[in-house]
Amino acid sequence: MGCTAEGVLGNQLYSGRALGATDPGDLIQLHPDLRPQWSAICRHYQRIGLNHSTDVIWDVDTGLLAAHPEHEPSVFYFGDAEQRKRPDERWHRTVDYINSKNQFMALADDLGVPTPRTLCFDAVGLIGDDDIAAAPYPCYLKAAISVSGVGIYRCDHPQALRAAIETFEPKVPVQIQDEVRTQCFLNLQYEAIDGRAERLAATEQILDGCVHQGNRHPVPAPPWEVVEPMANWLVEQGMRGVFAFDVAVIDTDAGTEHLAIECNPRWNGASYPTMIARKLGIEHWLARTFPTQHRMLADIDLSGIEYNPSSGEGVILVNWGPVLVGKLLVLIAGEPDRQPTIAQSLSQRL
Repeated sequence: MGCTAEGVLGNQLYSGRALGATDPGDLIQLHPDLRPQWSAICRHYQRIGLNHSTDVIWDVDTGLLAAHPEHEPSVFYFGDAEQRKRPDERWHRTVDYINSKNQFMALADDLGVPTPRTLCFDAVGLIGDDDIAAAPYPCYLKAAISVSGVGIYRCDHPQALRAAIETFEPKVPVQIQDEVRTQCFLNLQYEAIDGRAERLAATEQILDGCVHQGNRHPVPAPPWEVVEPMANWLVEQGMRGVFAFDVAVIDTDAGTEHLAIECNPRWNGASYPTMIARKLGIEHWLARTFPTQHRMLADIDLSGIEYNPSSGEGVILVNWGPVLVGKLLVLIAGEPDRQPTIAQSLSQRL
């Protein structure tokens, strides 16, 4: 199960984050390295009242998708390997198309979806001196196909852009995008249900530079109308499952402006806490990554801060597998003014 960018620490352990989104009777593929954590995560979920699958395949080989035709596939990303084992040509073609940031920009232009000023190139080697001189600075040089902020470089001046260009192989498609001057980026998630694009959740992103660190819910007055034409188009073309859009929020003298940045034609970092929160009826939550000195879930003391269904606040472990490399994605449920206190208490125990 390819769960995130290959360069992300503990990538092979990310399969565990799907557990909280499952239901009894589902089959889930987990990496065998997670087996020693299984009893601890099951006890945690039982205490907080979160039902989940207990039918585990301790193997993340994509080839196993073909072995269970009686189950609907739910995968992180429906790519070439998934298409070979559980063919769905329309889904695969749609994902492949919109996964390119350059093709996203072309479609946004066709559908009237507002975006930042962006120059698209079929190959980084095609960027000439005139393009570098004409680029908006500061700008970002982005690989057209990337995940988790990998392959993105901020450039303040032409020399920085030239240096960033040299980091890519000449045939890699890229884009040069005007820097969006804002600290607020939203993630608008949809789910394809019965041929319709259903709104799933709107969250504010917590970023460390370009790298996703977490999300906050809810968002006041989410701008669904900005990306809805594209969401509907994608489902009409064959999109299935969960997908999302990143949208920048810019305050101007004329009012608030919303610019679509990209589409994630897959589950993303916000999807996993979103599904848990929806199952438990949690409205106010924060999900973020915490470092930990522990390497076993059983060694982490959550007494007194673990999620309590009666109070509606506390800690829920979401991406628990990377505890093996010293990090955890945690959902903190509770009113916004309570979240920092709970987070501090958790940090002291990690």
